[in-house]
Amino acid sequence: MKSVAPVLTIVAAIIALWYAGAVWMNSQWVLDQAARAKKEVTFTQVVGETMNQKRPVLPTPHQVAEGLWQGVFGQKITSKRSLVYHAWVTLSATLLGFVIGTGAGVLLAVGIVHNRAMDMSVMPWAIASQTIPILAIAPMIIVVLASIGITGILPKAFISAYLSFFPVVVGMVKGLRSPDGMQLDLLKTYSASPSQTFWKLRWPSSMPYFFTSLKIGAAAALVGAIVGELPTGAVAGLGARLLSGSYYGQTVLIWSALIMAAVVAAVMVGAIGAVQKVTLKRMGMAR
Repeated sequence: MKSVAPVLTIVAAIIALWYAGAVWMNSQWVLDQAARAKKEVTFTQVVGETMNQKRPVLPTPHQVAEGLWQGVFGQKITSKRSLVYHAWVTLSATLLGFVIGTGAGVLLAVGIVHNRAMDMSVMPWAIASQTIPILAIAPMIIVVLASIGITGILPKAFISAYLSFFPVVVGMVKGLRSPDGMQLDLLKTYSASPSQTFWKLRWPSSMPYFFTSLKIGAAAALVGAIVGELPTGAVAGLGARLLSGSYYGQTVLIWSALIMAAVVAAVMVGAIGAVQKVTLKRMGMAR
């Protein structure tokens, strides 16, 4: 109970600040309406009017919760209004991009660790690639791939891979280099080959770093998939729901899609954490 209390306190503080922000940002519409009608409104009336506006500047927590409930449980899963349906569309591109980015990141990290030329040449380019804003490069990737006939899920997956590979590269390079000199020298005294050193020492030592980088990469891949849906005018996916809410001024829809995206990211990170716990326990690295 003691461990839960601080979390609940923080959540309560966030909700309170959220309500306060909603009253502040939505009150102008109430005051403008009262001015047009030449009426005076009290603070209590202003607060009441800002709680359930149809198109608020900042929706209240209960409005977002209601929108999320309707989007998840109030629609059939196959409905185009279902957040579950749109979350699956985005998740499918995220998972594909995550797999591509993870595979590329691991291979690149292995090359960097075992080849000095790659370390000196490829690693700086990998770092520099992350300085390019994803909002700038996403339309370019989609247009180029569309020009060669690649459309659908793959362009979004490539954008996800672009964002997710870098954390894996950095984490795996750090993990593969984590064994100290004494451990490496010990294997040399046993006449271990480079492949044996890799599989018996470097690879197991990199696992904690690997799973940590996977958690970061998974969240980045989801962001990439959502961003990839924006410049195409997609009709399905959480990015499409964000666009729809933006076009029609439905801020509740925007916030519901954002919360759904956060839930999807949390599920992915939680699943990776569960696999991490089991894997490290079997390897004797965790209790």
